[in-house]
Amino acid sequence: MKLTGGQVVAKALKEYGIEYVAGVPGHGIWSLFDAFLQEGSEIPFIQVMHEQSAVHMADGYYRASGKPMACSTSVGPGAANTIIGLATAYCDSTALFYVSGSPQTYMHGHGTMQELERQQDNAFPRITEQVTKRAWQANSVQVLPSIMHRAFSELLTGRPGPVHVEVPMDVQVEAADVTIHPLGKRLPVGVAYPDPKAVEAALKVLLAAERPVIVAGGGAITANASAELTRLAEKLGAAVSITWNGKGAISEDHALFIGAVGQTGTTCGNRITASADVVVSVGCRFTDWSASSYAKGVSFSIPSAKLIHIDLDPREIGKNYETEVGIVADARVTLEALLSLISEADSQKMLARREPFLADVQKAKADWRAQVEPRENSRETPFTSQRPLVALRKVLDRDGIVVVGSGNTQGSVKQSFPVYKPRTHLTSGSYSPMGWAVPAAMGAKLACPDRQVVAIVGDGDFMMSLPEMGTAVMNGINVVFLVLNNQGYMSIRGGMRKFMGRHIASEFNHHAGNGAPYSADIAASAKAFGLQAWKVEKDEDLESSLKAALECGGPALVEVIVSRDAAGPFATGWWDFPSPAYYEKEQAAYAEMRAREQHL
Repeated sequence: MKLTGGQVVAKALKEYGIEYVAGVPGHGIWSLFDAFLQEGSEIPFIQVMHEQSAVHMADGYYRASGKPMACSTSVGPGAANTIIGLATAYCDSTALFYVSGSPQTYMHGHGTMQELERQQDNAFPRITEQVTKRAWQANSVQVLPSIMHRAFSELLTGRPGPVHVEVPMDVQVEAADVTIHPLGKRLPVGVAYPDPKAVEAALKVLLAAERPVIVAGGGAITANASAELTRLAEKLGAAVSITWNGKGAISEDHALFIGAVGQTGTTCGNRITASADVVVSVGCRFTDWSASSYAKGVSFSIPSAKLIHIDLDPREIGKNYETEVGIVADARVTLEALLSLISEADSQKMLARREPFLADVQKAKADWRAQVEPRENSRETPFTSQRPLVALRKVLDRDGIVVVGSGNTQGSVKQSFPVYKPRTHLTSGSYSPMGWAVPAAMGAKLACPDRQVVAIVGDGDFMMSLPEMGTAVMNGINVVFLVLNNQGYMSIRGGMRKFMGRHIASEFNHHAGNGAPYSADIAASAKAFGLQAWKVEKDEDLESSLKAALECGGPALVEVIVSRDAAGPFATGWWDFPSPAYYEKEQAAYAEMRAREQHL
């Protein structure tokens, strides 16, 4: 079949199951975009206001559904605007397909408009190499079918991540006799099974455990391993803690759930996990934030605890902690293999000796509730950051999806907003960019149109993607945006106060005159874009406004005025952030905690 390069890409995306493409149609990609109008290649196109948002939208789509979405941009600045989105997806192992244009092949190196060429001709793909699983340049129509199936194979197998295909402008318009390769004939069948010897070794360690804890990371959710993880916890009598991206791997109303670990984990999650004698890591890569910068006894104690580390990527095994048993395999089938070897008699023996451990768990959970509930139940205004979350939980469906921004909001949701199903809590992990949650929530809604979707963001985070309100309205993407407005970057201010004893450029203030706090009228801005919007400053209006937003039948925004000084989560762990030598207050405590780090 004679097809142009643009038609090859469009037709392959359609045949490979892509349901949406998001992006901005700059000149370098016009011919490819035109192919989406060709019969047999029609894919709905979501025009965004900023190219970064297109990648974040595809990211949210995957996290909500487990299926990839595509995004596309022009050359030059339009393409460069995607880097933060690609880096976020790469860090969090999110599969998405990105296609960009480039100057014509015969123009490479001549300094055409929007070309990077001073060190290498047409250098942009070299940039994306660092933030994708693989990047390709298609310099002829003939090679494009092969590139497309290879890109999708990379997307859909192994550890997920983004891929990039660059198609020069001349390749987009030239035609050749080519065949779109059937994807099913180019993909492996099945998943990576664990070595039986490794499973047996792990079981031996578990049978001897007195205080076992399972820590669930994002890999547990990607592998659809939640049911198996919960069953293993029940058979072992093991407590279950979670990371940011592991939230939802077990229902948070389960008796064995103990909360999150790390800098903004719960006191219970950190205390019980740190006191474990065996830790089973399921798809957790032990970032500094989730592991309290590896300080022994804060979130983990490895050693002396024995680590059973299950991960699809061998590079994560032993990277930060020594392992008793490292298992490179799919998380779900590994847990199934473990479950198959645990007899009912073995299970009963283990459960019989769990009474002291589970008593400690219940005590730690009660202590945490006593600490956090005053903020959750506070009726003071401006609100604590926890109070709107409690109100939202009351009116949101059990399977409603929350997409959570960075900073204080991220930690507060982790601590004070329970979720009950996998893929109902989406947040950027360790890359943690501002501007992610708003477009990611729209991607989640495209993936799950029959589910409630709420983006929970701080005002600073929201302002970085505010123009996408227009995208929501134009495309009828009915997301509710819950904006916790504390008039600044309060997580940044809090960190500065802790580590420097003062702060700069983190509050939104009038710098002329009396220095009073500044805030745009976010609710009014949303109305100007065409959303229904509510501004909440009184407790009696909180739940009713959220309920009205969820039921209004269109995109909506609820702005809640939040206190600057009760703005965030409890810092229950530790974070290795050095203080300046001239700030003497932190030096001794920092040196003591630094000496406890176990990762070196």
